[in-house]
Amino acid sequence: LYTVDSRTPPDAIDWRQKGAVTPVKNQGNCGSCWAFSTTGAVEGHHFIKYHKLVSLSEQQLVDCSSKEGNNACNGGLMDFAFTYIQEAGGIVTEDCYPYVSGKTGEENPTCSVNKTCIAAHVQSYVDVQKASESALKSAVGLKGPVAIAINAGIYEDKSCGGDETDLDHGVLAVGYGHENGTSYWLVKNSWGPHWGENGYIKIRRDKNNMCGVATAASYPIV
Repeated sequence: LYTVDSRTPPDAIDWRQKGAVTPVKNQGNCGSCWAFSTTGAVEGHHFIKYHKLVSLSEQQLVDCSSKEGNNACNGGLMDFAFTYIQEAGGIVTEDCYPYVSGKTGEENPTCSVNKTCIAAHVQSYVDVQKASESALKSAVGLKGPVAIAINAGIYEDKSCGGDETDLDHGVLAVGYGHENGTSYWLVKNSWGPHWGENGYIKIRRDKNNMCGVATAASYPIV
């Protein structure tokens, strides 16, 4: 469990500027947000450790991680997906196992992983202290991008609470900062580059865990 760090996180950070974030992807007609949140986190931490940015396969996670508890296009959890990557011996590249479920709306009938394409590994994962935005700030600022779940009624919608039961969308926190006096989390979505701000959204920070941004956050150890 990640709570706080002895080091002070930077006042603002954007992992895109450091080269740790792949272009925005699109999950299409499939409830696979959890897979995109997972690949984004692994891509980021792999880059931070090895200085190489590689786009990783969501389709592998959709097709192959049901034993760990995921449900393909009907939802899943990033922690289950991190566990799968650990148990499977790694995750392959996007090019090797391309994403098709956005068009078909379902998983492929078989899981077919070409082990020679494995491009990243996961040793374990760390859950960030629940509902603590200060712990999330330390994790994003000092460790790297963090997989988070949010209530997708997003923006500062009054109905967008921090209750766990409403968390229905997996996304990726890739930074935080301040804009016109307002603190925000910088979040990468998987609804394509034409959604939001070039595929990203800013969620109010330090506003009572807006949208549940810090309720179910985790990152991989690669």
